[in-house]
Amino acid sequence: MEFLIIFAAFLLALAGLAGAIIPGLPGPPLSFLSLIVLNFSKYIDYSTNFLVIMAVIAIVITVLDFYIPIYGTKRFGGTKAGSRGALIGLIAGVFVLPFLGIVLGPFGLIGIIGGPFLGAYLGETMAGTSTGFALRSAIGSFIGFVAGTLMKLVYSFLVFFYLIKDSILALF
Repeated sequence: MEFLIIFAAFLLALAGLAGAIIPGLPGPPLSFLSLIVLNFSKYIDYSTNFLVIMAVIAIVITVLDFYIPIYGTKRFGGTKAGSRGALIGLIAGVFVLPFLGIVLGPFGLIGIIGGPFLGAYLGETMAGTSTGFALRSAIGSFIGFVAGTLMKLVYSFLVFFYLIKDSILALF
């Protein structure tokens, strides 16, 4: 039974690592669930404080992942129009374009990555800003997307580290 618990935790942790890279897949929550599953092992007993802290971090990272591209747009000089465009592009990329990806192949993934970029660019150009300024704002949105992905990767690798360390101790 212990092996099955550890195996299920590893599958969730791997899904969490994949979700840290693949937009639309909730990486940090899946990684956190691997800790919960591993906690059911009779050899591993995480403290309540540890689990609460890891849950809060997973929630904060998940929420921030939606706002960082918008912040990147503003940080690179984008206006409210660019920020709104990045938000609309993010929503379209996360919720609408992945469904088109079923039919159109990688377009869904490209749409998720490029949604905030294109949204910020279109928002700025529709507000009457220059093409160069709109492009700068869109680059800020893309950098924000990359920063969010790195946050998710760091968290997911940290959970994976705990999983490996504690599983080795439990099995041997």
